[in-house]
Amino acid sequence: MLPPFAVILPAAGKSSRFGGKEKKPFVNLDGRPIWLRAAECFVTRPEVKQCFIVISPDDIEMFKSRHAANLMFLNITLVEGGAERFESVAKALDRLTDEIEFVAVHDAVRPCMPPPVIDAVFKAAVETGAALPGLPVADTLKQADADMRVTGTIPRAGLWQAQTPQAFRKDWLREAYARRGELTSPITDDAQLVEALGHPVRLVPGSPYGLKITTADDLSLAELFVKQRSWEPPAKPSRPFDDERFM
Repeated sequence: MLPPFAVILPAAGKSSRFGGKEKKPFVNLDGRPIWLRAAECFVTRPEVKQCFIVISPDDIEMFKSRHAANLMFLNITLVEGGAERFESVAKALDRLTDEIEFVAVHDAVRPCMPPPVIDAVFKAAVETGAALPGLPVADTLKQADADMRVTGTIPRAGLWQAQTPQAFRKDWLREAYARRGELTSPITDDAQLVEALGHPVRLVPGSPYGLKITTADDLSLAELFVKQRSWEPPAKPSRPFDDERFM
């Protein structure tokens, strides 16, 4: 049996590349909002003792009015986010209980990660202290300048596309966030913060189903994944509340 985990779902971004009237996490995916599908990947797991959804202050009242029932029945804690993603995650870290030993951070716009991948990430994190899923880069990578002229070709051997959930020992992640101001290079994910402390991070095979919804085309692809239903977690009591009153 795995030790106690907490899961943090950052959903406070601006969704500037997505377009449309609503931000990505709140858009419906086959009848349920994207963030809820992402959360359902974790709330049924016995080792997950806390689950947080981090929302922009501008969206808090809207989110409460739509999803209060989902939060209550799935025991998800709503956290007001900060100006940047890392500030948002830090606010959730402050809400962890003493029993939590490991923390997983998962993009709220990755609604289709198959349970076996999550199993592998959590197990690897317990064994090594930190783990994330990834996909080997299959396409040729080109580097270009501001005028879109190709300036070089990057060898793809050994390159992986990072996914989430990224899971860590609680003390490692808290230390990484406490010291993030010491870093001068751009930070793009939580694993990079932990790597900067010198801790090893285990990579496990991810899944194409675990795509991050960034554009409208990604949403169309996710809809195809959902219709297969082969990866979908079991139904939860959120179902009776998934109607127009709470969406």
